[in-house]
Amino acid sequence: MDKKLLGIDLGGTTVKFAILTEAGEIQQKWSIETNILDDGSHIVPNIIDSINHHLTLYGMTPEQFEGIGMGTPGSVDIEAGTVIGAYNLNWTTLQQVKREIEKGTKIKFSIDNDANVAALGERWKGAGDNEPDVIFITLGTGVGGGIVMNGQLLHGIAGCAGEIGHVTVDPNGFECTCGKRGCLETVASATGVVRVARQLAEEYAGGSQLKARLDNGEDITSKDVFELAEKEGDDLALMVVDKVTFYLGLACGNLGNTLNPSTIVIGGGVSAAGEFLRSRVENYFKEFTFPQVRESTKIKLAELGNEAGVIGAASLAK
Repeated sequence: MDKKLLGIDLGGTTVKFAILTEAGEIQQKWSIETNILDDGSHIVPNIIDSINHHLTLYGMTPEQFEGIGMGTPGSVDIEAGTVIGAYNLNWTTLQQVKREIEKGTKIKFSIDNDANVAALGERWKGAGDNEPDVIFITLGTGVGGGIVMNGQLLHGIAGCAGEIGHVTVDPNGFECTCGKRGCLETVASATGVVRVARQLAEEYAGGSQLKARLDNGEDITSKDVFELAEKEGDDLALMVVDKVTFYLGLACGNLGNTLNPSTIVIGGGVSAAGEFLRSRVENYFKEFTFPQVRESTKIKLAELGNEAGVIGAASLAK
């Protein structure tokens, strides 16, 4: 009988689970709330309990599984199966995730960073078309990424490969939480888009709904900015979108010139702006790449939405 894969996507508010076939088809999925109380000490026990409960529910045994894979925030040691510094989980000390989950479930366990895992998901079953060379960029509250080359996830000497959010796109730009200036994350994350809007609004003198709302002290989101640009043709909003997509196109261009993947996939909440965002990033990408890269590397939107995490995590168990 074909063995199953179990994928886990651990986030700050929910833990998503899925049981998949080896071909990557989801057969069962469920989720639980992430309990971050008491320094996140309940998270791993809750995951173990939930897995064991559902295996009993579905009449399954550990022997039926090839393995469990999990994507997590924080700094991951993939060999040791440990996590540290996942602040949205209250994990400030070293967590022995692999050791505990293998002991609690009797199933082989693998773990990686959440953005890397989402990259594996999009590469395998999403916009990456299972090609060997795919880069994934996720635009959410931050900007993350993962790089797959020759079918292998790149990790780097300190596990920091694929930290696309910290590519410098403006040396004199905004300060980043990482301590340096002008990171892509400061201008292309959901909060970054709003930051660019506030900066441009200060110098903008024309008529604009976005300008009026900012001047009134209203809270705006990146979604508002993109909607005003696309649906209302708001002049200031269009300027903001142009600046954000310029920075994204610049970063993608440099990635393309360096690595020449078949696809650069853009996902995360900000990518809900869809073709309006993608086409503009692609135009700048073409401006910043040389002909062979321009013609061979495609800019695509992610296709799996919030299932990229569990699907990619499951692929770690293969």
